Amino acid sequence: MAEHDSEHHGTGTRLVGAGRRAEWTGTADHPGAVVNPPVYRASTHLYPDMAALRAHPANEDGRFYYGRRGAPTQWALAEALTALEPGAEGTVLYPSGVAAIMGALLTVLRPGDVLLMIDNAYEPSRAMGRGLLKDFGVETRWFDASDPAAFQAAICPRTKAVLLESPGSLTIEVCDVPALSAIAKAHGLTVVLDNTWASPLGFPALERGADIAIMSLTKHVGGHSDVMMGSASAGPEWHRKLRVRAQGLGNVVSPDDAALMLRGLRTMGLRLAQEEASALAIAQWLEGRPEVAKVLCPMLPGSPGHDLWKRDFTGGCGLFSFVLKGGTSAARDGLIDALALFGIGFSWGGFESLATPVDPAPIRTASPWPLPGLDEGDRFGVRLSIGLEDTADLIADLERALGVWSAAA
Repeated sequence: MAEHDSEHHGTGTRLVGAGRRAEWTGTADHPGAVVNPPVYRASTHLYPDMAALRAHPANEDGRFYYGRRGAPTQWALAEALTALEPGAEGTVLYPSGVAAIMGALLTVLRPGDVLLMIDNAYEPSRAMGRGLLKDFGVETRWFDASDPAAFQAAICPRTKAVLLESPGSLTIEVCDVPALSAIAKAHGLTVVLDNTWASPLGFPALERGADIAIMSLTKHVGGHSDVMMGSASAGPEWHRKLRVRAQGLGNVVSPDDAALMLRGLRTMGLRLAQEEASALAIAQWLEGRPEVAKVLCPMLPGSPGHDLWKRDFTGGCGLFSFVLKGGTSAARDGLIDALALFGIGFSWGGFESLATPVDPAPIRTASPWPLPGLDEGDRFGVRLSIGLEDTADLIADLERALGVWSAAA
């Protein structure tokens, strides 16, 4: 296969070709011999002689050194992810999405610093602020991202970074990343964004103002609910620092897992397009149901965050939530139990549909739940991760389950 300038290619073409260097898929006399980079399982990398060992670059990606520094399978995945994130110099891989978030925060923060965290952040991110970061002498403060003035007022001389998540993975709230990033940059803050929901295919995080873009690769990139990994992509200022800190923490990903991620990456664009189309159709159907008080899906016109989504995003995914009109927690449990095509389980982004309850009130600090515009009794939410099943079948399943809810509520 001839070399091509991939910078001007479409997303599908880049997903197919990214990370497939000839030196990683062939031999000196037969470059590009195989389609996929092979799985390099090795803890020890050997040198032909002492001169070669002494001449090795001190710490350079793409060169054999020791297993913890990676081999072509991991390098290919990191390079492919970098190619998908405009403005990125490199990508660091972590054993999970949570490890990627913590790895980034431990890179940018020091004891005595203040971290501002968006109030709708992923619960494990909030747990970091209450636990490990606190133990390391970092103070975390939460803010309501819908109020930029309040965000600016929360910045103090000790504030060093802000952690954003847009949309949030429970209530799917979209924040104005460019505006918040501009405020942060004016105060010298580093912007870390959990961009798992949209991925760089739907939201070019670094171009929109983030300094470090995080993804839980477990979700869309893996796509098959059988492998866990995280990533952090950044420009020249932060990539090397992320890499050195990850090495210091002993972070390494399995080559077998990296190969599975590369496999999932090739079809991610097609899966996201199908899941987004199905999710939008289901969200529109739910919007017309009398049992539903609010659909929280930024792709849906009129839904919270739609204007920002339309302005800043080029795509979405299958994850959204809806709030039931009144009812009880037990009735909501009955609804979820009645679903036949939706599994009950955490995570999302796989080929199978999932449903889980949404109860954000106990983990809100700076913003209300129920959301403004909802009655006090409209507090029981359901989060759906739409997979690759037929849309009509999923709607029929939800209709049956809503009937169960109505009978109980």
